[in-house]
Amino acid sequence: MREVPEVPEVPELTQEQRGGGPAGRVPFQVVEVTGPSMVPTLHHGDWLLVQYGATVRPGDVVILRHPFQQDLLVVKRAAERRRGGWWVLADNIFAGGDSTDYGTVPEELVLARVQARYRPLKKDQRSVWGVVTWAVSALRPVTAARSVSRRLRAR
Repeated sequence: MREVPEVPEVPELTQEQRGGGPAGRVPFQVVEVTGPSMVPTLHHGDWLLVQYGATVRPGDVVILRHPFQQDLLVVKRAAERRRGGWWVLADNIFAGGDSTDYGTVPEELVLARVQARYRPLKKDQRSVWGVVTWAVSALRPVTAARSVSRRLRAR
């Protein structure tokens, strides 16, 4: 399961601020990924740019409070909206720790949508080729995965 190490302070937005305009800008934050549940999309040590209060669509990677341990933040893929909230899945089917374990996640526990992923340079990537391949793939937007719908049909 991918956990974010600390629960950040999430600014409260008033109803007027959620409507848009300069006061309605949603805060962004950078968080670090730990654990293997979102491999191959995200890896342990990746940094994520997340947007709090963003509209979530099926396939988006999201940050949520764990339904049973709400001081723990996790990152999962929002597979589909169901009655009572979101069905979330880990991209790594062998890692577990998703809605197959704890059911539908209430809407209010889904805090943010992941916008981009930054993969830091590793110590073993010091060769010219290693640095070039890192530079090409270090910063990427995190987009909806097409594999989510296939995985849901297979269940």
